[in-house]
Amino acid sequence: MAQANPGPQEAETPVENEAAEPPKGWPKGVREVRYLSSADGTEQPALFFAPHAGKPVPLLVGLHTWSYDYLEASGAPYAKWCLDRGWAFVYPNFRGPNTRPEAAGSELVVKDILSAVEYARNQANVDPQRIYLVGASGGGHAALLMAGRAPEIWAGVSAWVGISDLAAWYRECKQAGRGYADHVVRSCGGPPGASPEVDAECRKRSPLTYLKPGLDVSLDICAGITDGHTGSVPISHSLNAFNAVAGEADRLSQAEIDFFVAKAEVPPSLKMKLEDPDYGPKTPLFRRTSGKARVTIFQGGHEIIHEAALKWLERQKRERPD
Repeated sequence: MAQANPGPQEAETPVENEAAEPPKGWPKGVREVRYLSSADGTEQPALFFAPHAGKPVPLLVGLHTWSYDYLEASGAPYAKWCLDRGWAFVYPNFRGPNTRPEAAGSELVVKDILSAVEYARNQANVDPQRIYLVGASGGGHAALLMAGRAPEIWAGVSAWVGISDLAAWYRECKQAGRGYADHVVRSCGGPPGASPEVDAECRKRSPLTYLKPGLDVSLDICAGITDGHTGSVPISHSLNAFNAVAGEADRLSQAEIDFFVAKAEVPPSLKMKLEDPDYGPKTPLFRRTSGKARVTIFQGGHEIIHEAALKWLERQKRERPD
């Protein structure tokens, strides 16, 4: 369990004036900062917002997508949610696009994200029971990774269309002719199967290595039914991530996962009638819960439904240890 918030402290480096213009595409109030990473003692960039609040507030940690960095404006809906509700917000760079060894789930990435949380807690009056993590695609990969690497930090982790196994994704992208296969090669030192060292790097950077049954974190895993067909990450990655943390009786069979992936349909034996207004027209088609984990397959592709992700997080609260 994370220690209690010691209260606002002086930043490691001065932050820009709150009145400064935000990066292009981001709401006013968000500013660029630098924080010290425990990974290697370097100053790392992030976007940040701290409300003027007399009481502890939730903190949302947003994660950028696979090929982009912390200035990527697709993360702006996370920031707008926080400004509207008076939450603190941090959007770290965690070594930028996942095209080199320093990025793509490296130890530097893990410690950068944890250091960003500490920075935010030192700058804002953060409720330690309501620290949330959200990301899609490459951000979904990092969210799943951080759920497994530091479950004690998060009140809730919402991971959308994320990669759970880098070696499997390499093979899938190679077969489909997607350039992401080369990103895996550049990040892990070679193609999976090339050497024990490369395979070890792939495992170290893959969420499935750390996701275990009974993982003590509220985890929401979501994927669009057509991803892998109209998008770049087959939904087997989300279904396998759920299986990794689920109790034995709740896991999907390999035949069921294969049907989902091949047909972009729910297997006949798993079809259900679901209603969830937070998903809007992207209706959930399949949902299963096991312990603190939930998986949802919805009518969509390689995307995140921000309202569904953030409303689910808002309902989560980490209990204090006895």
